[in-house]
Amino acid sequence: MSKIKDYFTETKLELKHVNWPTRVQTIYYTIIVAVLSVGLAYILGFFDFLFSKGLEKVISL
Repeated sequence: MSKIKDYFTETKLELKHVNWPTRVQTIYYTIIVAVLSVGLAYILGFFDFLFSKGLEKVISL
């Protein structure tokens, strides 16, 4: 039981050393991640469309 208490005590001390982002930084980074995710989804969707059309043409030959 002592080891569990030590673990939580050390974890609490370590979390005081963490440099937490501000609210504005968190919102900014969240927007960046969302925009990049949507952009990557469109790019992957575009290539998926191209490959499926190409495969369709190869199969129909």
